[in-house]
Amino acid sequence: MRKDITVAAQLRSTRGKNEARRLRVQKLSPAILYGAGKDPVAVAVSPKEVNKILHSSSGHNTIFNLDVQGVENTPVMIVDWQLEPIRDSLLHVDLKRIDLTKRIIVKVPVHLAGEPQGVKIQGGQLEIVTREIEVECLPDDIPENFTISVVELVVGQGVRAGDVPLPESISLVSHEDQVIGHVVGAKAEEAAPADAAAAAEPEVIKKGKKEVEGEAEAAKPKKK
Repeated sequence: MRKDITVAAQLRSTRGKNEARRLRVQKLSPAILYGAGKDPVAVAVSPKEVNKILHSSSGHNTIFNLDVQGVENTPVMIVDWQLEPIRDSLLHVDLKRIDLTKRIIVKVPVHLAGEPQGVKIQGGQLEIVTREIEVECLPDDIPENFTISVVELVVGQGVRAGDVPLPESISLVSHEDQVIGHVVGAKAEEAAPADAAAAAEPEVIKKGKKEVEGEAEAAKPKKK
């Protein structure tokens, strides 16, 4: 989804750990800009602005303008990023130039709405297998998400990628049989331990009885 956002970027002349430390002092993160048949360009961007886009409703599917000072102003998308595991700060980001006239393939979240009959009435569980599907469309047509109702699902039924309603301008790339979510019955293993204990008890008693009877026979005096 395209949004009216412009992020400023500075050219980077050097790379490496020293460069990364210098950028962090300036509250910037290293990035690489590539795509659209042009040479890659090493730049630095504000991690605060990038994180704001990543945490927006359209997330990494957001198309925004990157203004590389003195070089170019171009539509881009975030295609990859690295976070520092402890502080969760942005270490690096890959930005791809986007040609607004060409169709692209993106992953879009799928939301399952409502409580299935198989859960509400039959006591089953709704299992989510995947939360997104791949589609192809023009950049301006990328949706924030797809929503499909699961209210009518009973145990044994599910939603597949081919069930997601798509506008004519969007085509499905994921396999149509890819399972998004399904309703399953109560897991048998939950009842297994109690059933096994109940079944084992009579066997132990029976075995003990035979052992006692055998000992009694052995204790009887033998006839001469």
